[in-house]
Amino acid sequence: MTPAQLQTELFSQLSEPFTGEALFDYLPDLVFFIKNQRSEYVVVNQTLVERCGLRDKHELIGRRTDQLFPQPLGESYRTQDENVLRSGAAILHQLELHFYISGGRGWCLTNKLPLRDQSGRVIGLVGFSRDLGTANERGEEFAAVAEVVGFIRDNYGDPLRVADLAARAGLSGYQLEQRIRKLFQITAGQLIQKTRMDAAVKRLRETNDAIATIALDCGYSDQSSFTRQFRQTTGLSPSEFRLASGARI
Repeated sequence: MTPAQLQTELFSQLSEPFTGEALFDYLPDLVFFIKNQRSEYVVVNQTLVERCGLRDKHELIGRRTDQLFPQPLGESYRTQDENVLRSGAAILHQLELHFYISGGRGWCLTNKLPLRDQSGRVIGLVGFSRDLGTANERGEEFAAVAEVVGFIRDNYGDPLRVADLAARAGLSGYQLEQRIRKLFQITAGQLIQKTRMDAAVKRLRETNDAIATIALDCGYSDQSSFTRQFRQTTGLSPSEFRLASGARI
């Protein structure tokens, strides 16, 4: 049987849809949620309920972040959700400082992925935020890395050197490497490469921009170096990937 057939065989026998909610209730250092196309909570774990200063999950279900969290935080969380719902692009390993209604705050790595129906239309999202430490304990450490990650995300098309990034964060190159490895399990150089590849993949899928233009905009010196790196990363050339992904061109 294929993986899809095995999954259908099992899930079709369940008395109710499997959401993972019960499992995530046992992970106190992780916030888990599923939202619909209107950005409303449909499934939450107990950790999120407690972080919001509430007692019961039903107090969260059907509400949006801008209805629960103080402004401007609530609106910023909702904007993040709507970007995923509109674009279908996942948010992965985003380093954030979260403030909770209950008064707590802490650093988290947030991931949000779109949920699609059988036709491929985005109908909701699933996400989780994993605790990294309290703001007081590790605030300075994570704030420095968050600045670097944000700078890479905003400037991936420019020449980026780890030494310059470390200096921007007030860290040595070694300190920056160690903190990024601890958070993302990759080197600073790999994080830069990943950010550039993510941007290139999005452009190849969603635009008809010339590959040479994408290469330069994503920080590569020329199309040939971009093509080598892209093939090494994905197993396909940029043109092969564009064709295989059914890009809108």
